[in-house]
Amino acid sequence: MDNLKHDEIRQAVRQQYGRVANGEGSGCGSACCGAPTTSVASLSQGLGYSANETGGVPAGSNLGLGCGNPQAIAALKPGEVVLDLGSGGGFDCFLAARQVGDSGRVIGVDMTPDMVSRARQNAAQGGYRNTEFRLGEIEHLPLADATVDVIISNCVINLSPDKPRVFAEAYRVLKPGGRLAIADVLALAELPEAMRQDLALYTGCVAGASRVAEVEAMLRESGFEQIRITPKDESKRFIRDWAPGSSVGDYVASANIEAVKPVT
Repeated sequence: MDNLKHDEIRQAVRQQYGRVANGEGSGCGSACCGAPTTSVASLSQGLGYSANETGGVPAGSNLGLGCGNPQAIAALKPGEVVLDLGSGGGFDCFLAARQVGDSGRVIGVDMTPDMVSRARQNAAQGGYRNTEFRLGEIEHLPLADATVDVIISNCVINLSPDKPRVFAEAYRVLKPGGRLAIADVLALAELPEAMRQDLALYTGCVAGASRVAEVEAMLRESGFEQIRITPKDESKRFIRDWAPGSSVGDYVASANIEAVKPVT
């Protein structure tokens, strides 16, 4: 895929999620090609969030975008620095902020200006002083080397046209011993070419999904160890709702992706 194609995809994703930020569209987790058919709260519970987790976050931060719950595998500790790749309205950042406490810090990075603005407004509304949101691409993270303890992400890396670069950047900004805790959509079978070329399915978190073995190879090439990728077959139920009438559930599933940057 050439740079022109990369830019076309990034622009389409940025436009789509700009509309989502303004309440004018839908994205991953909320039916890619139509209006959501269930409430945001129901969507979140279906992804593995508990009512206790989702309660109390700023109104408008939970946009129902996601394919899992990275908090469930992140094992966050007080005082840690957490980075959320593709932070959207800030939902996962605010949940992480509770875990790391006042001695910790949470940084959200998103390439959509309207999403960053919305997340900052949500943080101010909720009084979250240990969170910040930065505009940037996850392929070119606006962070210094070795400054982050944990990287989380929820259904975002599949949207990148340059996934090896994303994992290389993640490795760069993690401290030695730092870890990845990601929920993302992966391909369990080769997608038909018609699906791969469907831009709506790309912005809807389907067409850009990589195979499990490909993601593992990217992580190893970047330097990660202790790699564990766990597809969740039960996710096919809600993924089918992302593109009603299509067969996307036959090809992709949500998965937990975990890895560690070695200490030496």
